[in-house]
Amino acid sequence: MFGNWHLSTAPLCNSMRQNVAMDVHVVDGTYELFRQHFGATAGGTRTPGEFDATTGVLASTIQLLADGATHVGVASDHTIESFRNELFDGYKDGSGMPPELAMQIPVMEDALGSLGVTVWPMVEFEADDALASAAAVGNADDRVGQVLIVTPDKDLGQCVVGDRVVQFDRRKGLFINESGVNEKFGVGPSSIADWLALVGDTADGIPGLPGWGAKSTSSVLSRYGHLEDIPDEAGRWDVTGLRGAAKLATTLAERRDDAMLFRTLATLITDVEVGSVDDWKWNGPTDEFSAICERIGAQHLLARVERLQP
Repeated sequence: MFGNWHLSTAPLCNSMRQNVAMDVHVVDGTYELFRQHFGATAGGTRTPGEFDATTGVLASTIQLLADGATHVGVASDHTIESFRNELFDGYKDGSGMPPELAMQIPVMEDALGSLGVTVWPMVEFEADDALASAAAVGNADDRVGQVLIVTPDKDLGQCVVGDRVVQFDRRKGLFINESGVNEKFGVGPSSIADWLALVGDTADGIPGLPGWGAKSTSSVLSRYGHLEDIPDEAGRWDVTGLRGAAKLATTLAERRDDAMLFRTLATLITDVEVGSVDDWKWNGPTDEFSAICERIGAQHLLARVERLQP
């Protein structure tokens, strides 16, 4: 169950998408910034320049356009804290973020905006909420062939819909559809927030419940689907081959309120204002693009964008 969970290393549904007008790419800009920063520092061979991570995100986005993306939106955590910090003191904050990386968040947003790409800088909500909302907007638009959520983050698995809304891990070249989510977690997208509530998510500061591991959680949720449907007594569980059921049931019964709170933290908001699919069409860079490239030392990207002019 927890081994090879990706769908493929090639785009999904090519035969089905030949006659479709557009695909939509919604990108986790915060993840991309981290990926570029820590990728550059891997091995400790050099110290990144002041704007290297931003330049990397810009170059990566340009490559996405070069690969054929036409409708692109990038979500960012303009501030790391969100409404979830008011619900739970242990939720992630910006304390562990390297200052040289935090400084680049607004720079990255300005650079992408100057490229002509739609940017969603989140303050009250999180980048993942914007991605979830954009995925919902794209899924509801009949003109869209496929929505690709460009991030490997497991909480976005709750947004996957069949082969129509999928996750795209660009680093590994993997596309994860609904079957892939089931293979990875042992439950479908609708139960991902429940799964995270029990198992926890260290990246977001969600501790989960003691003793509830990935396999036991998958076994129980594959039968019951959601927290409120799991009986308090293990003797009422219709789950075979599960070790330690009595202890798990006791923990859940005693801490069900905690589990429900953790599910709230893990559940993505799908009605953040992100505009319409038409708003996300790339029509070329703005007049500020050249100046921003000069500011961050990325003049080499100008020629690449010139070749992509729509």
